[in-house]
Amino acid sequence: MADFLENRTYDEIQLGQTAELQRTLNRDDLALFSKVSGDLNPIHMDEEYARARGAKGVVGHSLWATGLISSLLANVLPGPGTVYRHQDAEFHRQIYVGDTLTAKVKVVEKLPERLIQLDCSVVNQAGEVVMTGRAVVIAPGEKLRIEVADLADVSVRHHDSFAALFDKVRPLAPIPTAVVHPVDEVSLAGAMEAAEATFIAPILVGPEQRIRAVAEEHGIDLGGAEIIDVEHSHAAAARAVALIREGAAEILMKGSLHTDEVLSAVLDKVNGIRTERRVSHIFVMDVPTYPKLLLISDAAVNIAPDLESKRHICQNAIDLARTFGVERPKVAILSAVETVRPKIQSTLDAAALCKMADRGQITGGVLDGPLAMDNAINLEAARIKKIDSPVAGVADVLIAPDLEAGNILAKQLIFLANAEAAGIVLGARVPIVLTSRADSVRTRRASAATAVLHAHAVRQGLHDKPAH
Repeated sequence: MADFLENRTYDEIQLGQTAELQRTLNRDDLALFSKVSGDLNPIHMDEEYARARGAKGVVGHSLWATGLISSLLANVLPGPGTVYRHQDAEFHRQIYVGDTLTAKVKVVEKLPERLIQLDCSVVNQAGEVVMTGRAVVIAPGEKLRIEVADLADVSVRHHDSFAALFDKVRPLAPIPTAVVHPVDEVSLAGAMEAAEATFIAPILVGPEQRIRAVAEEHGIDLGGAEIIDVEHSHAAAARAVALIREGAAEILMKGSLHTDEVLSAVLDKVNGIRTERRVSHIFVMDVPTYPKLLLISDAAVNIAPDLESKRHICQNAIDLARTFGVERPKVAILSAVETVRPKIQSTLDAAALCKMADRGQITGGVLDGPLAMDNAINLEAARIKKIDSPVAGVADVLIAPDLEAGNILAKQLIFLANAEAAGIVLGARVPIVLTSRADSVRTRRASAATAVLHAHAVRQGLHDKPAH
């Protein structure tokens, strides 16, 4: 946008004079228009509702098109000082997220008292007419050149997915959870917060004296939680895994010890709880600018996964997405490009994973790849690159090429996009919650709630247990 707005006075305006602008409708526009106008018709907000009524997806407000006309009249022709008097409009087709609209006004008549009549039209990127009409305005009599005002930054959170997650878990019975070595404030408080929310029934495994000392020092109510006294973190990991094997616990929660120490006990060939699946970590991201939960894997366990490991990473993520109620999760296999390049291994892996899904080696989801990040999560980017895919632009799951890429992506969303991130490890006999000192109270609760929801799904047979 220009730094200044300059008008055209009544005397300057000529018959046939035109002006136009172009704008792409995105989900933020849709959300803000709904909020400001109070128009909460579900066809503008609920994709499933819209599709059930014959639309291709959520439908933009028709008045958004007239809003573009209003913008042209106020900013360009005639510009600042214009007074709107009349607008009629006829709408010819629906607008969808990702559509690029071109609005145009044309002066057709000059009337007394500085009245100007203009033809108005809006077309989409295919040249199809969206709206036609006519506007009457009072053109300015005084020449104006005005500096454009700075607008406040607006951040749109389309939903609160974690609140919905908590609502799902709240009526469920607490799941017995072995908490490994919770001997610092963060890990002990996290476990007891989840217990207080009735998500879990904690079994605290570690040096009892240290656990009680931490609770006393930081005012943490242990609430009668069972404590199994063991001397150190290594013994705590082994005993917690034994509780899983014995059926006394159905979730494992990391406390104040290294992740490697927990996973070493989990993957022990004799006494562990490994399965035929590769274990993998899944970030559950609530991103303000994305319309649904976004799962990212693997960003914390598998450093440089090979094709077979990526198969398991995909399957674990699909299982978790289905736990959240996504019937057929859309899985984007990420790379730097969206075409198969023999010199870029991640594109070859992506193509192979998609074919494995076709052959039933990965089940329950819809896979596509390679996809670059932009066209995996942005419909307009996918449209511009002419990617015809049920996944592009609407992914539920992002599969990173390696741990570094996944970790960088997740941390960018957290620290640059104000995303909240929960996460668990799947692939063992039970879900594993890996807490971090950087986690907020809310994200710790979300991680516990995710594990509980998944444990209940396994109890109910919604997922096949990985073979032992």
